[in-house]
Amino acid sequence: MAKGTLPSRERIVAGAADMISRRGLSAMSIREMAKHANAPLGSTYHYFPQGKQQLAAEAVRYTGELVSASLRKELEAGPAEGLRAFLALWRKIVVSTAFNAGCPVLAVAIEEPRDGEVPPALAAAADVFTEWETLLADSLSDHGADREQAAQVATLIVAAIEGTVAMCRAKRSTEPLDRTATQLQLLIDASIRH
Repeated sequence: MAKGTLPSRERIVAGAADMISRRGLSAMSIREMAKHANAPLGSTYHYFPQGKQQLAAEAVRYTGELVSASLRKELEAGPAEGLRAFLALWRKIVVSTAFNAGCPVLAVAIEEPRDGEVPPALAAAADVFTEWETLLADSLSDHGADREQAAQVATLIVAAIEGTVAMCRAKRSTEPLDRTATQLQLLIDASIRH
């Protein structure tokens, strides 16, 4: 469904995810997120009465589920196919936005929480990363990797890709993604052979 045809609440969430992926969370207001989504500010507060953190948490979960749905589908064919789909998704995002967007989950995760609290958006980011790791680990384990090694490799995959997306944005190049893809594929191959 195109962004303009999404129901109002979902359009606001999708718009917030897009904006967070470009500018981070602390640099934005809920007013800017509503404007970016072409939604009235009143509607935004109606759907998200707890404000910016509630909307950001929803945006992170929205992104997480989109990526998880793609991973689930591709991982049915195996961990290598899941890896390729994960990499292709992020390649498409960085290239189609001329390296101006990355991962909103990472963008929220690197925000500094106030006074040691765990804001809702940060908690949502932790949940999303855990889900991606679990999907990858389960697939690796199902294809022969030792369970503990599968968990470690899955964490490495998520961390490597998230970091690589940031590097692609900084370098304005997909070269870091290409290099990471090669090494992660070798790691998956070695993990499922043992």
